[in-house]
Formats: sequence, structure tokens, C-alpha cells
Amino acid sequence: MTLTSFSQDPNKNSSYHPLPDSESEIHLKHEDRIEASSSSARRKARINRYALAGAILASTNSVLLGYDIGVMSGAVLYIREDLRISSMQVEILVGSLNVCSLIGSLASGKTSDSIGRRYTIILAALTFLLGAILMGLAPSFSFLMAGRIVAGIGVGFSLMIAPVYVAELSPAMTRGFLTSLPEVFINVGILLGYISNYALSGISPSVNWRLMLGMAAVPAMAVAVGVLAMPESPPWLVMRGRLEEARKVLVRTSETKEEAERRLSEIVKAASLCSTNLRGGQGAVWMDLLFRPSRSVRRILIAAVGVNFFMQASGNDAVVYYSPEVFKEAGIQGKRQLVGVTVMMGIAKTSFVLISALFLDNFGRRPLLLLGSAGMALSLAGLGLGSKYLEYSDPKPEWAILLCVVAVCSTVSFFSIGLGPITWVYSSEIFPLRFRAQGSSLAISVNRLVSGLVSMTFLSISEEISFGGMFYTLSGIMVVATIFFYFFCPETKGKSLEEIGALFEDQVHENNDDYKLLS
Repeated sequence: MTLTSFSQDPNKNSSYHPLPDSESEIHLKHEDRIEASSSSARRKARINRYALAGAILASTNSVLLGYDIGVMSGAVLYIREDLRISSMQVEILVGSLNVCSLIGSLASGKTSDSIGRRYTIILAALTFLLGAILMGLAPSFSFLMAGRIVAGIGVGFSLMIAPVYVAELSPAMTRGFLTSLPEVFINVGILLGYISNYALSGISPSVNWRLMLGMAAVPAMAVAVGVLAMPESPPWLVMRGRLEEARKVLVRTSETKEEAERRLSEIVKAASLCSTNLRGGQGAVWMDLLFRPSRSVRRILIAAVGVNFFMQASGNDAVVYYSPEVFKEAGIQGKRQLVGVTVMMGIAKTSFVLISALFLDNFGRRPLLLLGSAGMALSLAGLGLGSKYLEYSDPKPEWAILLCVVAVCSTVSFFSIGLGPITWVYSSEIFPLRFRAQGSSLAISVNRLVSGLVSMTFLSISEEISFGGMFYTLSGIMVVATIFFYFFCPETKGKSLEEIGALFEDQVHENNDDYKLLS
């Protein structure tokens, strides 16, 4: 990674100057910055239109993953019939995309630092486009798997870069809403996948699943073209010494010139520290992140990896992927009926993620995260109870079937309130600039690995301990997750990216709505 040196005073050795007509100094005193931040927090936050447009364009990439998750849950019913594959092959097919996305997630850190956040988003869309074409034309299971592998790499790039880009572009007071947009678009994609399943379910099984999977190429092309209109991330521009370009972007994404000036000053200062500590290049960053982290960096890493781990250990992706199997076990018969019920689940999931996104900057990350994980624990316990009752009942009572349907919708809804949007927000905002790309890629690699493992073992484990036993297990995991979030995840609402690191230091102010972190 090539950096412009900021080892000395950035204002003496760069082309950066205060914005025109501004009475503020570049270097605000620490007390002045705190006072300005508090004053800003008291004002009603308004969403900057330019930042919103950039966030929407970047987040549109997430439609691709959502569409794949939604469409595969129904398409696999017809793939199994047409290609005559086993349950183990179904698990490999479904989970392979998540496991292969590890490649994209791990590579995205270096790629986004090298070619920029914006072009990495384009790379993600083009890679997924190729995978969608391969899956749509697949004449055999092995060909279909090749398409899944390519699409998975594109998904890995997308999941890391979209939240990081949006977090770096957004003002502090609306960053929660804007950075949660990737999860909103994932859910929109899931719903579109469900609708596609339902609309194409009447076509021949040898054709419909190919159309379902191949249609993902359309949004991928739209994303690749649309991203060209986006600005580059200001921190990346500063790291490259392109301060005038960064200033122009910040002016357009801030409410006032003073706010833009303050944001640029903080980024320049962070880049100065980053440059001073990056003498050894990318290798030194990984060494300091994994093997010799400071106390605060270690806490940040634990929080980021923990949130991503529990997001997928909750079993949400598996529940979405295999919801037709769950509903079939509950007693709902007929492929079209099964797909219809999943559409209802998708509507509930999308509705609640929109609600969460809208209130994320008002209520904060921590309360919604705790509410979502506790709600999932109760919902999964209810799903386990209904599944267990149906397992030993013949005929199957309607109330138990209804309980399972409601519990599944409740589970995905609570996920959309908490872990769904907040995982992306948290992963992208808590790392210091020096570690942001690599730290986020590592956390999301854990996310993808756990998602793949859960997706590839969900049916096999459920066959051994029953769906009821599996849901009880997932409920227990969410109880542990709630405890983890309570002790390891401080509130980051309303703080700049450069201020968030202080939350993970030894000193935590009592008036911060935070709490004392565990050592």
C-alpha cells in the first residue's frame, strides 16, 4: 500500500488549506472538538442527500447476496429434482457460496487499499455477474458449483467493501442509518429472490431454477454501471495525498463547511498516525493486528469478530436457505405453498430491517443489538417447541404449524432489528483507519466461514437431533450472544470514526451511555 507521508504536521507538508470563508482553525483543541461534537449531537440529524446517494449506490451491491440467498431457498427444490442430487450435495451447493466468499473477504482489504473502495465495489459486481451467468447456464452439478464459487468470491468482496465505504463517506450523526443500508438491500434481495421463486415455480423444473439463478446477472450489471457515478472515499483519498479531492467530497457530504473542515482535519490526523505506523507495509499491519495488538485494538478485534461470529452462529442464513424444508417438516405441502410462505417471511424480514435502520441513530447500536439477540433467543425456543411437538404428533395440529410459521417470521424479524444491520455498521466503524480495511476483511471472513459451516451442516445435524433440537441449540447460542454484546460492545452512536477508538481504551467516561469494558 503506497501512502503519502504524514509523519510530520500534515498542514505544513501538504496542499491542504482551511476551507474558504471558514473562521475555524484546522487543529481544534481537544475540548473544542468535544464541545462541537456535543453541540452537533443535540441538533436534529439530517440525512445529507449526496451521502445518501453514495450509500444507496454502494449498498445496491448487497442485493446480489440477498437475491442469491432468497432464490436458492426455492431453486434448490427444483435443482434436487432436476439434477437428482443428495441432501449432502444440497448442503455443499448452498454453503459453498459462503465458504468461497472467504477468498473475496480476505482479498478485499488489500484490494480496496490498492485500487480504492469504489473500484473494489465494481470488481465485486463483475465477479458476481460472471458467477450468475455460469449458474444460469449450468448443464450439470459440477458446472453449477463452479458458478457458485465465482459468485462467492464476488460476495466476499461486496460484504466487506460496501459498509466500509459507506461508513467513511457518512457524517457521524447519520452513519448508523447509512451504514445499515447494505443489510436493507440484502433483505430486499432476499424478498426479490422469494418473489422470483414464486413467479417461476410454474415453469418446467429443468428450466425454472436456471432462470431463477441467471436473473441475478441483471442487477449485477446495473450495479457495475451505477457505481461509476459514486465519489471515492475521503479517507482513502487522504491516504493517497489527494486532499483537494477529499475536501470536495467532504463539503458535499457535510451540512456546513466547518463540519467538513473538522472531518478533514480528523482524517488527516488519523492518516498521519497511520503513515507513521505503516513503515513495514501491509505485513506490519497484519502483524500488529493479529500478533502484537495494543489493548484497545485487541478489544476492537474481539468485538468485531464476536459480532460477526454470532451473526452467523444464530443460524439466520440457514433458516432462510432451508425455510422450505422447515415448513415441509411442519406439515405444509406443495412446492408453491412452501415458496408462498417464504415470501411472507421475506416481507416480515425486510419490513423490520427498514424500521431498525430508521431508528438506529436515535436508539443506538447497543440497545437494538441486545433487543434483537434476546428476541431471537425466545423466538428460536418457540420454534424448537413447535417443531418438537409436530415431530411426535399425527395428524399435525394447525396451532403448532402456525406457531412454527410465526416463530420463523419472528426469528428473522428480530435478526433484522439487531444483528442484521448492526453487524455491518459495527464492523466498519470501530477499527482505526490504519486497520479498517484489514480488520473489516478479517471480521467478515469469520462471518463467511461460520455462515458456510452452518449452512453446510444444518440439514445433517437436524437429521441427527431433529429440527426442534437444532432450534433449541441456536436459541442457547443467542443467549450467549446477548451476554457477549452486553459486556464487549460499547455504544458508538453519534461519534466520529476517529473518536470511536477511545471507547475501547481503559478509561471510559461514566456519562457516555457506555460501560466499563471487560479486560
